Amino acid sequence: MSEGRRDARRQVLQVAAELLEEGGSGAVSTRAVAAAAGITAPALYRMFEDKDRLLAELAAYGFETYLAEKREALALTRADPVADLHRGWDLHVDFGLRHPAFYVLMYGTVQPGRRPPAADEAHALLVALLSRTADAGRLRIPVARAARVIHAATTGATLALIGEEPSQRDLAVSTRLRDTVIASVTTDAPAPSGPDLASRALALDAALNAALAAGPPAANPGVPLRETEAALLRDWLQRLAD
Repeated sequence: MSEGRRDARRQVLQVAAELLEEGGSGAVSTRAVAAAAGITAPALYRMFEDKDRLLAELAAYGFETYLAEKREALALTRADPVADLHRGWDLHVDFGLRHPAFYVLMYGTVQPGRRPPAADEAHALLVALLSRTADAGRLRIPVARAARVIHAATTGATLALIGEEPSQRDLAVSTRLRDTVIASVTTDAPAPSGPDLASRALALDAALNAALAAGPPAANPGVPLRETEAALLRDWLQRLAD
């Protein structure tokens, strides 16, 4: 795609985003978007094929906006990774309440296998935070499962708050749920005697995963294990964590 066409699509998405923010998904008709963008309906269809495609790209646009905000907010990590998990939860809920129509489009209409790349990157940020938590010996359950728990809880909390009248929203509900959920997947700071077995296993698994990311075990002096041995060790560590 030429740079000119890419810029034109971006401008149309910005116009559609404004309509979405002002009037919800019902305001984002192909006719309304074309008129607001100053183009013909056929030109819009050549860009996006149909309304479903337009909404899908609009959801991706929303994820890109969310990702940019979260990257900037989490650029300065804290010494305590669990504190960053709390902060990440609050950032997620805050984005949803500031952009409710976008959030519902992004998270309320998700279809299996059709998540945009920016959504995967946003999920990777959560996984990275949890990996830091595991590396510090502060995680109770495997990273992948903890990510699913927190994602489900934050999404549910945000959608529930969006569904309430702004004057009736009680943000303390989100705070209480946040503290409960994060406490269920993390531990307190390790005692002088050290973390428990599950946390030790997860910390070793996180360290092994980081080392493996540097290259295959056979060519990585930091991991003196064959690929099958490393996979077996990670399986054992996951079982110990469970």
